Amino acid sequence: MDAAEIGVVVGAVALIAAVLWYFFGPKEATAAAVGASGVQEIKVTVKGGYSPDVIVVRQGMPVRLDFYRDETASCSEEIVFGDFGIARQLPAYETTPIEFTPEEPGEFTFACGMNMMRGKLVVEPSATPAASES
Repeated sequence: MDAAEIGVVVGAVALIAAVLWYFFGPKEATAAAVGASGVQEIKVTVKGGYSPDVIVVRQGMPVRLDFYRDETASCSEEIVFGDFGIARQLPAYETTPIEFTPEEPGEFTFACGMNMMRGKLVVEPSATPAASES
């Protein structure tokens, strides 16, 4: 193997590692902010994926996710929260609110209608008051 071939192999391995890190590496979670009305709110941009793609909310509190679709790609036309029975069309260059109240803690996926773009909703348990002792 000459130097050019070694360079191509090393470059290919580096490119594969970068792609794997981009798609499967750690994702930064973004917590929803609680508005004055007591609703957990977050804005999500849809453009080749979801940003943020990991959203943290509290159990038992209303959630409002504002999806702004900043593209016309057919894959992003619909958003599906299968565990919550929610499927909505996302018109291009418009904001579509999705409101619900997560009753159970856990991790729930959401995806485009083609299941190619994915995100995760992390529902943290609500704080339970300490039991009083008698």
